[in-house]
Amino acid sequence: MKFSEHILITGTPESIFDYTQDYNNRLKWDTFLMEAYLMDGAAQADKGAKAWCVAKNGLGMETQYVSFNRPNVTAVKMTKGPYMFKDFAASWTFHSINSEETKVTFTYSFRLRFPYSWIGFIIRLILQKNVRQRLKDLKTKFGETVPV
Repeated sequence: MKFSEHILITGTPESIFDYTQDYNNRLKWDTFLMEAYLMDGAAQADKGAKAWCVAKNGLGMETQYVSFNRPNVTAVKMTKGPYMFKDFAASWTFHSINSEETKVTFTYSFRLRFPYSWIGFIIRLILQKNVRQRLKDLKTKFGETVPV
């Protein structure tokens, strides 16, 4: 299963990309999570780095960056996570619309293990709703960081 959600945010791709990839900011804007940090001594997000994130529902996932192309795209794949996911991957893209706006797109792809595959459409709807809210929260919180 795969889905994408996007939002327009006032700011440059560079500034929004940097804000989202700085784990000191992660819990400020990502209201889906209650825990997020880089692993194995990684000082910053980059290709090959691993991260641990725990959703507010208590489910945790270890991911590894498979792409880190500032300021255009970053992508991760699940290396350890909830049993229900056979695999899970996500990419975030940042595309300049004009000098003042950036289109931020979150794309998620996953496969579920049996018997969760029977309710895959429900899990997708829940995840998609959460992603939509995360993007709205990113827009709000990023806007609060921009000096007037």
